[in-house]
Amino acid sequence: MTTSVPVPASVTAAAGGVDPRRWPDAAAPPQCSRARAAVAGVVVRRALSRLPLRCRLGPGGPVLGTGGPAVEIVDPDAFFRRVGAGGLIGFGESYMAGEWDAPDLVAVLTVLAGHVTELVPRPLQKLRALWARRQPRERRNTLDGARDNIHAHYDLSNELFALFLDETLTYSSAVFRALPAAPELLADAQHRKIDRLLDLARVGEGTRLLEIGTGWGELAVRAARRGAEVVTVTLSEEQRRLATERIEAAGQSGRAAVLLCDYRQVTGRYDAIVSVEMIEAVGADYWPVYFGALDRLLAPGGRIALQAITMADDRMLATRHTYTWIQKYIFPGGLIPSPEAIGRTLAEHTALRVEDSTGFAAHYAETLRLWRDRFTARAAEVDALGFDATFRRMWALYLAYSEAGFRSGYLDVRQLLLTREETAR
Repeated sequence: MTTSVPVPASVTAAAGGVDPRRWPDAAAPPQCSRARAAVAGVVVRRALSRLPLRCRLGPGGPVLGTGGPAVEIVDPDAFFRRVGAGGLIGFGESYMAGEWDAPDLVAVLTVLAGHVTELVPRPLQKLRALWARRQPRERRNTLDGARDNIHAHYDLSNELFALFLDETLTYSSAVFRALPAAPELLADAQHRKIDRLLDLARVGEGTRLLEIGTGWGELAVRAARRGAEVVTVTLSEEQRRLATERIEAAGQSGRAAVLLCDYRQVTGRYDAIVSVEMIEAVGADYWPVYFGALDRLLAPGGRIALQAITMADDRMLATRHTYTWIQKYIFPGGLIPSPEAIGRTLAEHTALRVEDSTGFAAHYAETLRLWRDRFTARAAEVDALGFDATFRRMWALYLAYSEAGFRSGYLDVRQLLLTREETAR
């Protein structure tokens, strides 16, 4: 039986008034020339015909693919206009608008993720800079930009996240004893993940611990219960408010302090630093600054435990400047690094090195499945919070898209131990 910090009643007040208009209305397809839509139609039909899918183009229309999970493009004309106007962003927007659907969305997206290099013909891949949108400069993670980017996702509503996360309110990959896992095992698996990170960093009685990226406070509580003195920083006002309440409810307010602070503004020296799935929000331009801050803040002989989503280096290099559906609608300013990019940045800008690295991709896929099941089952409660049908389809696509990334091997999640070169063993 697990024990965890309760969700205070104030969680319902933390939403701050949800405004569904914050998400673009996907009801009307964008303007797109007939020629561009026609080219998109040719490219998409060609790709679908070679994939292990069964894709029907409109009610009673032809079926493309070599067999596999079913997809129905309900409105082919609107779908091709969206893809022609926005590429993969248009593909996601078309799902938000209900122009295509699938009985098993994860299975379809897993196929697409596994064949991503085949979706666009090689000649067009070489012209990526001409047809793929670049990330907006206003979404760069400057001090002001990072705060706005974090606010756009993590300050949606504490109550929304509480609907689909487990009672620990942990919003990162769990580590299970065995797969697949039952829903009631998720909280234990989250604690297992947290404990593994704290063990990597050797957090115990008297450890001065810095956590970069508070979440809703579960790691800070667990570290404080070990006797650590915890400083945890976040840019999310909603997370800080609830994390502080949860720390107080756990009786650990004397050992853990939550600061509304950018990692670049943290001062002091710490025996251990832990950061869970925060590097994805840093942005490539600021990776040297982020790892430089870790190096600056780590006391001699200290240890750093990171949990990071990663992708293959060649895919990261090919797409690092591309503006994606996830960046537009879910994580503005975000970019997933490769293990090699982390290693290069450490070597070029710090005295830190990766001493240990362990992957848990299948565990993240399972975590996302459990979140998605709960989100889908509680659609009426999501609606009651003020999030409209377009948002619900957007969020369901985000969870399914992420799960497919880990199931296909396109994405991984790793726990990394960083030490200074002179202290590495």
